[in-house]
Parts: sequence; structure tokens; C-alpha cells
Amino acid sequence: MNPKEIADYLRDNPSFFDDHADVIGDLSVPHPHGGHAIPIAERQVLALRDKNAELETKLRELIGYGTENDVVSEKLHRSTLALFAAPDLETTLAVLHHSLAEDFAVPSVAVRLWGRVPEQSYLPELAAVSAETRGYADALGSPYCGPEAAFETSEWFDDADHLASFAYLPLRTTQTFGLLSLASPDANRFHPGMGTVYLMRLAELASVAIARYLPAN
Repeated sequence: MNPKEIADYLRDNPSFFDDHADVIGDLSVPHPHGGHAIPIAERQVLALRDKNAELETKLRELIGYGTENDVVSEKLHRSTLALFAAPDLETTLAVLHHSLAEDFAVPSVAVRLWGRVPEQSYLPELAAVSAETRGYADALGSPYCGPEAAFETSEWFDDADHLASFAYLPLRTTQTFGLLSLASPDANRFHPGMGTVYLMRLAELASVAIARYLPAN
């Protein structure tokens, strides 16, 4: 008989050890954490303990992730209330900058808007943007996260020489009208493998809040 046949036999005959209880007492197997032999029943107890410890670790991880998500959701909710309480475009942009800096600890934030914008406005967010950057934002189906700065966007940050990772969030409702740019000197802050669910929600929130104060097409 080969090992598979023995295992299949024991699975198909669960009463074997009831009928041959003395066999369990006579069997010894290697200790999972050492070289000495132990009874098979003790080995099973140790295996169950190891499995239980593994499940407890996974449960703690899930609880930790849930707690982190709750914290982020609370911050996003607080930002939502503040943004929609803003009475004009300038205040909306100021609230967005403050929320990202204080609530989400983003070191560098820049926003650029184009298309139909308020006349006679001197906000830095309304400065000219290259056609390449506008096309880049329009092509973004989801936020970009990574080490590369898009076109001239690094010039939007005062500390551009020290930045190592970037996130680009398109601002759009019926069409793309801007770009929200986040940056950090930490290369791992915005990395290609990170989740972007909350970044997408932030982009949608900022888009709707800002669009209220842009001239209708």
C-alpha cells in the first residue's frame, strides 16, 4: 500500500480508531517543533493549537484593517461636511488643502483647474496648464500612484526636489476639468500597488464640491 491508499482508507473508514483504540496509543510521530517523537494524539492537539494561533493572527489583522478603514471613513466624512459648507470656490479649495494636510497628512497638495473658470480670478489653481497635462488627466480612468511626476506638475510643488512619490486624481463630472495632485518625499507613500478606493472617493468628492462654483458650459 502507498501513503495515499492508507489515507483514503482511513477517510473511508472513520470508525477504524474506535475499533482499534490501542493503535493510537502505540503510534508516535515527530514533534512539529523539535526532533523527539510524541504520541499521535498529542501531535493532533499541537496541530490544532497552531491552526488556532494562525486563525487568531488573521482575525487580529482583519480587525486592524477594519479599524483603519473606519478611521479613514470618518476623516472622509468630516471632509465632506466641511467642503459642502464652503460658500465659494476659494474657500472650497482652502478646505480641500487643509483637510488633506491635517486629516490625511499629505505633505504636498496641488490643484489645477481649466475649461470654464471664473473670470477675474487670481487663484493659483487657475494658472495655465499644458495640453499634455490636460490630456493626461482626461485619460486617467482611476488615480495614478507612483514615482513619476506627470509633465510639468512637479513645478506645482514648492518642495519638488524632495518629492519621491505622486498620486494624480482626475477632477471631473460630465467632463474632466482639473487635476488634484498629491506628493510625498516618502517613496512608499503613493506606490503602484496601493489600493485606490479612498482616493477615487476623494476625487469624486472634490470634483462635485469644486464644480458647484465653476461657470456652467
